[in-house]
Amino acid sequence: MIRIFSHYVHQKFMLLAALEALVLTGSFYAGLAFNMSGSAFADSGASVLAGPGASAVTATAFVLGMMIVMKGLGLYDTGIWRNLRLVQMRLAFALPCCLALIFLIVYAVPSLHFGPNGLVITVSAAFGGIALVRLLFYKWDKVVDFKPRVLVLGTGSRVVRLADIAQRSYKHFMVGYVPFPSSASHQVPALQIMSMAPDESLPSIVKKHRVNQIVIAVRDRRGALPVRDLMECRMQGVSVMELATFFEREYRQVSLESISPSWMMLGEGFRQGLFRRGMKRLFDLVVSTALLLLALPIMLIAAVCIVVESGFPVLYRQERVGQGGRVFSIYKFRSMNNSAERDGTPRWAIANDDRTTRVGRIIRKLRIDELPQIINVLKGEMSFVGPRPERPYFVDKLVNQIPYYALRHTVKPGITGWAQVCYSYGASLDDTTEKLQYDLYYLKNHTLFLDLMILIATVEVVLWGKGAR
Repeated sequence: MIRIFSHYVHQKFMLLAALEALVLTGSFYAGLAFNMSGSAFADSGASVLAGPGASAVTATAFVLGMMIVMKGLGLYDTGIWRNLRLVQMRLAFALPCCLALIFLIVYAVPSLHFGPNGLVITVSAAFGGIALVRLLFYKWDKVVDFKPRVLVLGTGSRVVRLADIAQRSYKHFMVGYVPFPSSASHQVPALQIMSMAPDESLPSIVKKHRVNQIVIAVRDRRGALPVRDLMECRMQGVSVMELATFFEREYRQVSLESISPSWMMLGEGFRQGLFRRGMKRLFDLVVSTALLLLALPIMLIAAVCIVVESGFPVLYRQERVGQGGRVFSIYKFRSMNNSAERDGTPRWAIANDDRTTRVGRIIRKLRIDELPQIINVLKGEMSFVGPRPERPYFVDKLVNQIPYYALRHTVKPGITGWAQVCYSYGASLDDTTEKLQYDLYYLKNHTLFLDLMILIATVEVVLWGKGAR
C-alpha cells in the first residue's frame, strides 16, 4: 500500500492508473497527429508542434477527465478486476463519456482542429490500449506469487474477523496463523494453523514460505512476543505491524476488535486543525453551490412527481444528530407515504419497504432524495463529505451498544461518506458496527484528497444503485 495524503492506496491501483494514463496520453496525441481526414502525417504533426503548450494542457485535461470518469464508474476498484464481463460493461459505458470529453475539448480549444479521423483514432487507441492493459492485469492478478504473503501471529478471538475477510480478499495471500503458548483456544481453522517444531524459528518459517508481512494479533503480549525473532525478520525486509494497522492499511477501516485506547490516542491521524476546518468549509460551499445549480432541474422534476403521486409535502424534515451531539433538522425529498411512522416509533428502512412510494423508490435508488441536504450544507449544519447523521432515537441506543460510536459526532455529518461508498445500506446493529469502522477510518485520515476520492466514488454508488433502499 502507498499512503497519499494520509489515505492508503493500493500499489496495483497506482500502477494501473499510470499505465492507463500513458495509453490515454498516447491516444490523444495520435489523434492530433491524424487530426484531419486525408492529411499527411507530417503536415498534421506540424500543427501539433505549432502549439505544444495548448496540446499539453488539453492532453492533461483529457487524461485527468477520463481517469475521473473511470474512477467514478468503479473501474479502479479492486473488487471488479477479476470480473472481465463487468469491466467490459463499464468500459462500454465510459465510451460515450470519452466522446463527450473530446467534443468539449474541441469546443474549448478550436485551434486544435480535431477532425473525424483524429476522433476515431483517439477513441480506438484509448479503448484498445486500456482493454489490453486490463487483460494483462487480469492475468497478473491471478498469479498468487505477486501478492503480499502474510503471516499472522495469533490464533485467538482477535483474528476471527481477519480470517473471515482474508478468505474473500484478493489483496494478499494468507500463509497461515502461528499460535502462541498463551493461547487458550484456537479460533481459526486447524488447517491454517502453523505450529512451530522445536527446531524451527520464526525467521525460518518466514524464509521457507517467502513471507513479506507479519501481523501481530495477540492481545496479551507480556513476555509472549518473540522480540528477537521479529527484529531479525524486520532486518531482512519483512514488514511487521499490529493487527489494527493492518486492517487500516489493507481494508481501509478501523477494526473495533483490534484497536485499543492507546492506539487511538497515540497513533497518527484524527487531526482537526483550524486550517483543515476552514478549507473543508470552503470546499463544502463550492461543491454544494455547483451541485445545486446542476441538479436544480432534476430537483424540480422530482418535486412535481412527488406532488402528482402523493400530494404535499414535498420535503421531509427529520431530526438528526450532528457535530457535538447537536440535533438539527435534515431535509430530504419525501420518499415514503405520509403515514410511514404513524405509531411514532422510528424504524430503519428495509429492502422493498412497503412504506416507500413508487416515485420514492426511484429517487432513493438514484439518491435524488438526498439533494435537499445541500441546504443543510449551506447552513453549516452538515458537510458534503462525512459520516451520515443518525436519528437521536437510534443514537441513544447505539452509543451504549457500540464502542467509539460517539466519535462520529466530532466532525460534521455528510451527504456522502467513506462508509456509504464502501458498504451497503445499514439496517441493523451489525451493519451499523461495520459502517462505523469505515467512519473511524475517515475520522483518522480525512483530508481534501480523501473527500475528492469519496465524491468521485459516490458517482459509482449513484449509477449502479449500490446500497440504496
